[in-house]
Amino acid sequence: MKRNPLHGINEFPLERSRQMAALMPDAAIIRTDYDEVGVTRAWERLLEGKQETRRPTLPVRSTIQDSWSRCAEGGIDAQRNEAPIETDRDAVEALTRGSSELLEAAMRPFSTIGRMLDGTGAMLALADSDGVLINVIGDKRTVFDGMDIHLGVGGKWTEDVVGTNGIGTALWTGEPVFVHAAEHFCAGIKSWTCAGAPIRDPFDGKVIGVVDLSGHPDIFRPHNIALVAAAAREIERALADSQTAERMRLLEAFIASANNYHASDGLLIIDRQGRAIYHNNVPLPEGRRLGEVVRRGGVNCWSPELSGSGFLDSVATNLPETMRNCDVCPLELDGDIRGAALVFANRARGRTVSIGSRVSDRLKEACAQIVGESETLRAAVDIACRVAETEDVTSLLIQGETGVGKELFARLIHAGSRKSAGSPFIALNCGAVTKELFGSELFGHVSGAFTGALRDGKAGVFELADSGVLSLDEIGEMPLDIQPFLLRVLEERVVHRLGDSRARHVDVRLVASTNRDIKQEVAAGRFRRDLFYRISAVTIEVPPLRERGDDCLLLLDHFNRNMADRRAVSLLRFTNEALDAMLAYQWPGNVRELRNLVERLHLLARNRLIAVDDLPPEIAEHQAIESRIAMGTETEVLTFAEAERQAIITALSAEQGNLSRVAHRLGISRPTLYRKMEQFGIKRSYA
Repeated sequence: MKRNPLHGINEFPLERSRQMAALMPDAAIIRTDYDEVGVTRAWERLLEGKQETRRPTLPVRSTIQDSWSRCAEGGIDAQRNEAPIETDRDAVEALTRGSSELLEAAMRPFSTIGRMLDGTGAMLALADSDGVLINVIGDKRTVFDGMDIHLGVGGKWTEDVVGTNGIGTALWTGEPVFVHAAEHFCAGIKSWTCAGAPIRDPFDGKVIGVVDLSGHPDIFRPHNIALVAAAAREIERALADSQTAERMRLLEAFIASANNYHASDGLLIIDRQGRAIYHNNVPLPEGRRLGEVVRRGGVNCWSPELSGSGFLDSVATNLPETMRNCDVCPLELDGDIRGAALVFANRARGRTVSIGSRVSDRLKEACAQIVGESETLRAAVDIACRVAETEDVTSLLIQGETGVGKELFARLIHAGSRKSAGSPFIALNCGAVTKELFGSELFGHVSGAFTGALRDGKAGVFELADSGVLSLDEIGEMPLDIQPFLLRVLEERVVHRLGDSRARHVDVRLVASTNRDIKQEVAAGRFRRDLFYRISAVTIEVPPLRERGDDCLLLLDHFNRNMADRRAVSLLRFTNEALDAMLAYQWPGNVRELRNLVERLHLLARNRLIAVDDLPPEIAEHQAIESRIAMGTETEVLTFAEAERQAIITALSAEQGNLSRVAHRLGISRPTLYRKMEQFGIKRSYA
């Protein structure tokens, strides 16, 4: 019995072969009733210029017929005996270096299949996107015979030089192709059979190579095409894994070296092939090769052969005019330049503030004090900027939790005023004023108005803020019996000092802020409905830090630099675990809590590298719980005692140790709070 020449590699599971075949175009599957005489006669008639109109009965498949037509129209020599080949050793080495990524991805499938090909009469070849062979493996005799037609490393097998063949036709069609014996266009190759499957770049889907199974005609099996298609898919998966890993390493390399980069800058990170793997504030479509953007005269300026300064020079000199104003920073991996970061300094931030007056610089400076790039924060800043530009809004309400930075928004409103250069900004915390002194603080008093009144009297904050901005923080703390007088001042724009009948006209823009839900306070009867409607014509919601995503890291960097500059010391550095812990923490004290933490670390940290153990217990413990959950080892929920302890610690941090407010926040009495703190061993401290 004659031995199956492909025994070992053609024991491909039948069902898998059928599945793969179902994915192939009909034209890619060779008919089992191959008619060599008919195919040869059709080829001869084509060369004689007697090409017949295609009919279903013709012995030539449509894929082959189309390829032959291209070859004839392109003037390919049908009597050619071999492909052109590069024999210079240095040129071949440069060729393989340029395809190192593809070669590495193909290493495993080639090694697996290559071991099975010995003695089968078949060889496996890998070609790059130019149809040049960069690796061959398989039956030694077949590999040796392949050199007769230059089917070896350095051979070029595109259709435009060697006619119809598995490699070149697969490159042209972008689909798996089987070319059997007489179906080849060039006479010298008709004693071979081959099946080629294209390899696509996982990044953008472009064909970057071909896997080809070749041998003498007796190796033909219809499912050989499924075998090479499966090998191509495995190579693509390996490419996807390696590209993902390299891109992550490039991003890490940039982060480690990005000393002068700010989130508002434009950033474009490219790999060695000029592919944009990350971009921010730079208008580049996803998945677009930067090499295509800077293509000159139809020639791609990116060359994988370039290294070191050659690669950087190629990047810098071939950028479009619109992208020349950038710094090109090399990104090294394992001592080799594998990419570059293009930093466009001082690009506009994502938020847009339209200011056309002489106060634009002051407004921009005020905006710069509000650090963050999250969408929720940008929306709040945008509203504040638009309100600041108009004088029509005389009062507004800023709502947000304690510590989110509501006063910064009040100062932004002041900075946007047309007369803000010399106008006053007066701030009063309503929660810090006793009920007895509220009227005096707001409206002022004259001598003898009440016991303890100043001899010369005193102007209230409304008078002091005349022609400027009055910021009333925690307006929800204002006593109910004072609220009608405030409403009257807002309506009439006049104040009467306590004990005085004289009316004093004031021109004040009121910015009220609160950490309470004023609507609930109105419903509970603790805040006047008419006053609420008067001050809330425009309401700005300042988001809590836990809803601002990576703004936490931007603020951390901001406070770290400010504190380092103030104390003339080096910056703190943070381990990845410490950064993860701070990102996962809920920050009940918001931005103020984060600022206090940075100040504490600058003062108390033993060294400049901050680890999780250097963070306050509530942050470190939260990270430990999150880590256990992520690892799948957290099988029990917190006990009531643990939950109570964590709630008290969180409230202490949010209220900065004010036990009255902590008790109110938790809905318990102060004696109960003292007892719980003693029970859990909690000290009166906060971050």
